[in-house]
Amino acid sequence: MPASPAPPPMPPRSAGSPSTRPASVKPTKADLAAAVNLTIPDVAAPGLRVLFSGINPGLYSAATGRHFARPGNRFWPALHASGLTGRQLRPDEQDELLGLGLGITNMAARATARADELTSAELIEGGRILVAKLARLRPSWLAVLGVTAYRTSFGKPGATVGPQPEVFHQTQVWVLPNPSGLNASWPTPKLTEAFAELRRATQELA
Repeated sequence: MPASPAPPPMPPRSAGSPSTRPASVKPTKADLAAAVNLTIPDVAAPGLRVLFSGINPGLYSAATGRHFARPGNRFWPALHASGLTGRQLRPDEQDELLGLGLGITNMAARATARADELTSAELIEGGRILVAKLARLRPSWLAVLGVTAYRTSFGKPGATVGPQPEVFHQTQVWVLPNPSGLNASWPTPKLTEAFAELRRATQELA
């Protein structure tokens, strides 16, 4: 029986432009290699309930043009299990978040294989850019997905997961664990509860 043909390579994509790859077609190794330093457009609009900020796009996300797209990332399952979404959205359904008052951005724009490839200077500059976004968009909450990156970006070495004392342009700040499947310090039930605490805070605010 002849072998199944390999999936077609992804067409070249300029930095920041969305991908047209169907959700069922996975990026190839060549696609991932070509995704280094690409960017992904934000899923954002003024007046959101929560703007989630990842650290930076991984190569899988950059290759597909979808946030938190790598299989095994727990962002989308945690959103649903915590009650922030009524069903588990797929990465290719990310624009549906806007109708729920939710959005996604990143602290640093360029894609890397690992977040630790970013320099401290990049994260600090990313924090400044993020605060400027808050001035424009005015979400009720900023939820940063990664406490170590938050400490670096905002000069808060003692920050822990949960609500923060900082308020930027009337936006309150909450730090969540990094939802990567590699984050063994936060097993899925504990991660889900952290997301649920944020959900309860947003309901109290409303």
